[in-house]
Amino acid sequence: MPRHRSSAAPLAWLYAALIVYASLYPFTPWRVPGVSPLAFLVLPWPRWWTGFDLASNLIGYAPLGALIFGALVRGGVRARTALWRAAAAGTALSFAMEFTQNFLPQRVSTNLDLALNSLGTLLGAALGLWVHRRGDARRWQATRDRWFIGRSAGGIALLLVWPLGLLVPLPVVLGQGQVLARLQHAVADLVAETPVSPWFEAWAHAGLERSALSPGGEFALIALGLIAPCLVAFSIARPGWRRLVLVLGAAALGGLATTLSTALNFGPQHLLAWSTPQALAAIGFGMVLACALSVLPRRAAAGLGLIALTALVTFVAQAPSDPYFAQSLQAWEQGRFIRFHGAARWVGWLWPYAAILYLLARLGARDEPAERAAS
Repeated sequence: MPRHRSSAAPLAWLYAALIVYASLYPFTPWRVPGVSPLAFLVLPWPRWWTGFDLASNLIGYAPLGALIFGALVRGGVRARTALWRAAAAGTALSFAMEFTQNFLPQRVSTNLDLALNSLGTLLGAALGLWVHRRGDARRWQATRDRWFIGRSAGGIALLLVWPLGLLVPLPVVLGQGQVLARLQHAVADLVAETPVSPWFEAWAHAGLERSALSPGGEFALIALGLIAPCLVAFSIARPGWRRLVLVLGAAALGGLATTLSTALNFGPQHLLAWSTPQALAAIGFGMVLACALSVLPRRAAAGLGLIALTALVTFVAQAPSDPYFAQSLQAWEQGRFIRFHGAARWVGWLWPYAAILYLLARLGARDEPAERAAS
């Protein structure tokens, strides 16, 4: 099978990072176990277990198996070889997680989890094999070639994970990238009890004194939150009506993810609390402006995307944190589940910065021969 640059590869790495985060959270306190770290391999069936535990361990690793299989096959590996390599990779990751959990007293290592994770990875890879033999992978490649340029795997992966970062309460609708306050507190904790700690404590507390954004600033922030991913899409999408469809898709996904976040984090009675007249007007303005910008060449879209993302993170850094954030998440258990132990928060914090790095790479990359000929 010919080799292709597949978005399954970066997505597999991201999903593996999600598994590591969920398996080792909260990462403290570390301690040396009183028994061998490999003792869990010969333990009997766990005394306490639920059907949900069994299902989550089985299903949780299935996407990893499917993504690894897809990345290997699209990279030119034979389907049967890719199946067993994907299963072995998932088993190795699960073993590493169970082994490491021995050193975290809040985690329990069991051979049942290892077996279920391994089986889940194999089932996911088998599903990928079934899809591959049906010819769906070739149809997806043909569709992707019609919509996107070559070497667009990283951009497609970015666009696919963008809605995940909207599943957490944000300071403003679509306002991802608020990491300044966390960085201030992290630095203050790092230098605590040192001669410079008073200065950094004042710097950290300055974030708590931010005033609310003006109506115009909030309007601009929401519009930028939609325009930025659209410009990322334009940097890899082929020109024409397909870009307009991508704008509509971004607006729909953004609205659906924000609605789901509001319902799961604050309760279904607040399902559409985010959809204020100003928020809807800002999204509408962002859609109109994005449609107008859809005619830009790809490099121009990448350059303008850098400006939009820089403005987005600058605006969101000035937005005050939601004082009801922690209390609301503690009161709404489903909100903690949908965030998968905070993984979505990391996406929401870091997505704009990852997009900035990607667009910088796009601007510095050479066009493929087919692209140069078309231009």
